[in-house]
Amino acid sequence: MGVGVKNAKEAWAWYRKMYGMDINVFESNDVAEFMLPHTDGLPREKYAALAVNFEGGGGFEIWQHNGHDPRYPDFDIKMGDLGIYITKLKSRDVEKAYAFHKAQGIVMGEVTETPAGVKHYFTKDPYNNIFEIIEEAVYYKKQKSVNGGVYGAIIGCSDVEKSLVVYQDILGYDEIVYDKTDTFADLNPLPGGDQQCRRVLLRHSQERQGPFSKMFGPSQIELIQVLDYQGRRIYENRIWGEPGFIHLCFDVVGMDDLKKECAEKGHPMTVDSNPDPNEGVFEMGKAGGRFTYIEDPDGSLIEFVETKKLPIIEKLGWYMPIKGTKRLPNWMINTIAWGRIKD
Repeated sequence: MGVGVKNAKEAWAWYRKMYGMDINVFESNDVAEFMLPHTDGLPREKYAALAVNFEGGGGFEIWQHNGHDPRYPDFDIKMGDLGIYITKLKSRDVEKAYAFHKAQGIVMGEVTETPAGVKHYFTKDPYNNIFEIIEEAVYYKKQKSVNGGVYGAIIGCSDVEKSLVVYQDILGYDEIVYDKTDTFADLNPLPGGDQQCRRVLLRHSQERQGPFSKMFGPSQIELIQVLDYQGRRIYENRIWGEPGFIHLCFDVVGMDDLKKECAEKGHPMTVDSNPDPNEGVFEMGKAGGRFTYIEDPDGSLIEFVETKKLPIIEKLGWYMPIKGTKRLPNWMINTIAWGRIKD
């Protein structure tokens, strides 16, 4: 999950303490020169760091503009607004996680159950971002953290049927866990959570096969369409990288085939860091690969990354070779933990 903030180092320290995102995969200070369709046509100086929690799940790409004063939304975001509204984080023990987060003063409401009968609750960071902590037994490595990494997202949409083309057909969340229209008591802690909405939870029936899929584990996407409210785009009059959840990222293999599929299904890639494979890989800090973006029907950004290398021990010039592989072996993934930050 891409998380835009004004002060990345400060935010990262907070995310380490509260959510256990304590492993530094890479950091970079450079210019976002390929994102012009989403940055008002201008290259933007930035700092970015990728952090993960070794319980498993996806990471945070903590992103900060340099040379541009990032803007918060000029309206109060509520359920039904369009875009990535909430990041899901998984936990093997929701009650234990709730006790910890309540003691830190960041919870919203109590532990409740989703329409599927799964325990969950909501938290809020100092930057007005909301995180759902939801029960999930699958983990990669047991850690001290009360929760794991990114388990998916709750995304506001204007038309669920149109959004399913992206999330179900392209991204492969082919299984509908529930599709209900009602008001939902478990959403009451959220701003606008008392509104009637259509709520669709998607998950993938097939095990993911990307290089880091053993660590990422299963995930889910929840689409919410509020029926009596015309939502506003969360990034209305703002650019990519400004505060909030800036994109949802996926680990992929076979970018050229994916590019063709996205175009065929009406969502062509708006960004491609390496349209000519003969030009080599895009370098981000000491990591390298190819990244692309598409938009969902409401402008939410989906990033695809085909990783080619990651540093293991930078000073010794040791890199994790990924080209041509699918699922990496555990021993290779485990070397990422050498980048743990101990506060």
